[in-house]
Amino acid sequence: MKLKNILEGLPETQFNSEDHILLYTTIYNMCTQKPPHDYSQQLYDKYRESFEEYIMSTVLPSLREKHDEFMLRELVKRWANHKVMVRWLSRFFFYLDRYFIARRSLPPLNEVGLTCFRELVYQELKVKVRDAVISLIDQEREGEQIDRALLKNILDIFVEIGMGQMDYYENDFEAALLKDSAAYYSRKASSWILEDSCPDYMLKVDKNLLPI
Repeated sequence: MKLKNILEGLPETQFNSEDHILLYTTIYNMCTQKPPHDYSQQLYDKYRESFEEYIMSTVLPSLREKHDEFMLRELVKRWANHKVMVRWLSRFFFYLDRYFIARRSLPPLNEVGLTCFRELVYQELKVKVRDAVISLIDQEREGEQIDRALLKNILDIFVEIGMGQMDYYENDFEAALLKDSAAYYSRKASSWILEDSCPDYMLKVDKNLLPI
């Protein structure tokens, strides 16, 4: 709850070294007793549940109420907060990662945390996010100024959500972008051929072949 309050910007003192030591020691004591007093599995399950509860109660509602560029900005913020939450909780529960998870061949804590976001947030919003990003790119093609830092941050999410693999970026974003680009420039080329002289047409083609 303390970490959630910090992430939400509510009044709360920051974690210090004493907090870290106390939490780590408590978890260590709960994981090193003999059965049935070894709570390693329960703690591992609660670790996942903490992410799921926070996402369902706070993160998704904040994203669902926003649209277009406002949704993209909120997603960047929530993804950054989520990574902070994963980093801190993974530190507190480090003993699980080092011993319990290694012995049971379970997904490590960092992977569990990121997978929760991917399954609950990314899978629900990926189409809306993709369409909003492509809309921004189309605006820039038409000469409008856009927030390129926001665009980069969103594209980074498509990459990072794959945890080392490019599948999500390629399948959920790149394929749609290429299709949209082909349709956009097909329309433009048809219009230029009708409206422009051959030299003007070639100048426009040359300009649009440059990287965005």
